[in-house]
Parts: sequence; structure tokens; C-alpha cells
Amino acid sequence: MTRTTAILVFPEFQLLDAAGPVAAFEAAGRGAEPYRIKVIAREAGPVTSSSGIPLVAEGLSDAPLDTLIVAGGWGTREESRAGGTLDFIRAAAARTRRVASVCSGAFILAAAGLLDGRRATTHWARAAELARAYPRVTVEPDRIFIRDGEVWTSAGITAGIDLALALVAEDRGEGVAKGAAQQLVVYHRRPGGQSQFSALLEADHPNGRFSPVLSWARERLGERLSVERLADRAAMSPRHFARAFAAETGMTPAKAVERLRLEAARERVESGAEPIEGFAAHTGFGDPERMRRAFVRAFGQPPQALRRTAMAGRR
Repeated sequence: MTRTTAILVFPEFQLLDAAGPVAAFEAAGRGAEPYRIKVIAREAGPVTSSSGIPLVAEGLSDAPLDTLIVAGGWGTREESRAGGTLDFIRAAAARTRRVASVCSGAFILAAAGLLDGRRATTHWARAAELARAYPRVTVEPDRIFIRDGEVWTSAGITAGIDLALALVAEDRGEGVAKGAAQQLVVYHRRPGGQSQFSALLEADHPNGRFSPVLSWARERLGERLSVERLADRAAMSPRHFARAFAAETGMTPAKAVERLRLEAARERVESGAEPIEGFAAHTGFGDPERMRRAFVRAFGQPPQALRRTAMAGRR
């Protein structure tokens, strides 16, 4: 069965948000069941990406689709206000098997109401903005992609490839998805799980008001880092600190501390230089079992599995 997948673009879209999934579907479709891939936009013709390179798009129509993927990019702010695009997405969602977004394309799905009451992700740099703008959406900024029902969202730019491979796996099984990943010379499943931790905590608001607090906490992960202690460091009341921190970063202080600990522990796991059981306390988890459970929640696999993947990649 040929499956028609449409990539929705708009002026100032991110080229790789569209090209990445296209390449993944192409690689997966070599054989008896090719994907039919097309690019669509509000107006047919060349649509210029933020890089200046255009893609030629078909116009919006009610032609049957299996999958609709909305690209992201600088133009999402304007496209989120385009009534014709939003109406098309709402109508397509009712007749299409699944709808997805890449990167900041999540803002367009949210504007169309498709993310209300759902979990979603987007590029780490805009996760807090998405949470503020659309409070009915549960934003999880540390994920590479999320499926909630038949609506999928993915993180920044190259995560569109991860998303497309997951869609292929749903359609045709893990073997086909793995073969496509091999053709593209990318990971079938990223090592370290589905996480934007490093980019999120190192680069998000690097000059923001809470960066010194996070840097201070990173140096004391083995200690008790309560909201009260973090607030005292920021010279704020605990209640005001918790609210302001969540508004700026898109997460609670406790969640940020957990991610700092996971980031530090993951680096030591993947270095392979010391026994895994030896640094659970130093990174604030207390004991190896608690750390193992945190890894499974965050990365989908235990520390031992991450180490094996990291070691295999160095051979």
C-alpha cells in the first residue's frame, strides 16, 4: 500500500525540518511499498526557506493523506496566525491517520488546537514559550519526540529524522526503520535516549537570571538541593522563586535539578571510566537503584544499556 505523506511548509521554514523526514521516508520506501511524499503550502509554487533555498509546493487541498507533517522555522509565528493554514490542519486531522510537527511546527499545531490536553515537545529554546502561550498543552522540553494519540511532535531540526524513523517503525516495523537509518548513516534510536538535556540546561537562557543558580547547583549535585535552598541562593522567597523559575525555563526547580543530575551521571556512564554503582551518590541519586529508575524514566533504558551503546560507538 502506498502511503501519502505531506510536508507542510511556509515562508521562512527550516529546510532540514522538511528535508530530513523526506530523506527518511525515501530511504524506508525503497522496495515494494514506497511512500508518496509531497510538499504543500498555502500557495502553490516555490516556498523560500530561512536559508534562502526554496522548495516547490502543491497548494492545500482535501486530497486524501495518510500523514501530515508540519515543518518549523522562523516563519512559524506568522503561520500560526494564518487562518487558512489552521483551518486546513483541523480538517486534515479529522480525515488523516496521523498529524505531526517538527521543531517549532508545534506552535502551528497548538494554534490549530490539536495539542490541547496533550503532551508535546518542541525545540528546547522555545519550549518555555510554547508552555506560556498554550497553557493547555503539557510541554516536555527534554524529549526528542512524543506521541500522544495520533498526534506526534518532535524537538529541534534533526529530530525530524528521529520522528520520521519512528513513524516508519509504526508502519512497517523496526527492521525497515533500522534499515532506513543505516542508509542515512544515523542512529536508529539515539544513544542516551530521547533527551535534549545538555542543550536545554547549557544553552537555554545562558545569560538569564537563574543561570548562576544552576551553575552553583551543578557543583553540588551530591548535596540536598531543595527549592528553599535554591531560592535562598537566588535571594528570593521559595514561592516567588519557584514561579519565576518555571516561567523562564519551562520546568520546576526540582525537575531542573533532576536533569542536572541525569546529565552528570550520563556523562560518567558513557565515559566508561568507572563502575556505574560508584557515582550514584556523587550525582545526588543516593543509590544505584534510584539512579537506574531515573534513567529508565528519562532515557527509556538503564545506565548499563547506555554504556554498552557508547562503548560500541567507539569501536
